[in-house]
Amino acid sequence: MNIAKERKAIDAALDEYRRWLDNIPDEEFDVTPADGSWSYAEVYSHIMQATLGSSIALERCTHDNCEPNKKGLTLAGRFVMLFGCLPPVKAKVPAEVNARVAVDKISKEEAKNLIIKCRRRIDTTTPLIKTSLPVNKYKHPALGMLNARQWFKFIRVHLQHHLKQLERIKNKFASAK
Repeated sequence: MNIAKERKAIDAALDEYRRWLDNIPDEEFDVTPADGSWSYAEVYSHIMQATLGSSIALERCTHDNCEPNKKGLTLAGRFVMLFGCLPPVKAKVPAEVNARVAVDKISKEEAKNLIIKCRRRIDTTTPLIKTSLPVNKYKHPALGMLNARQWFKFIRVHLQHHLKQLERIKNKFASAK
């Protein structure tokens, strides 16, 4: 994995999330689409909180703050690391994640602040990855035991995945008009 390339892709994804905020009509931001799927606000709440949580797990791996182990990835984890995307199946947020990080209807201002916070976390954690040991792993609820490099790649994959969800929400609102 090329850390610089992943970083560039993470920055591009965060830029895209910021652009979306400028273009989403204020009156649609926290509206649940007719099919009951997440609103824009809920997507932003989920993806930014997940990015912050993943950066904490990454940092734990870089500071030897997790037990070294030989456990590895789940089948889904192997898929994500090999193909650089989430499996093409509809998945729910794991219950243990929902219990820790509830998805809320946040405001656009809160979303902007979370993007800034995510950028800062990426800035501080990226330099730590190079020297981290691959045996220092922290558990992801669906992907298994990830090391710092794998957490970094997951952040990029997850950010890119939810950009597609924003497009789907936009299309739902457009077709409802």
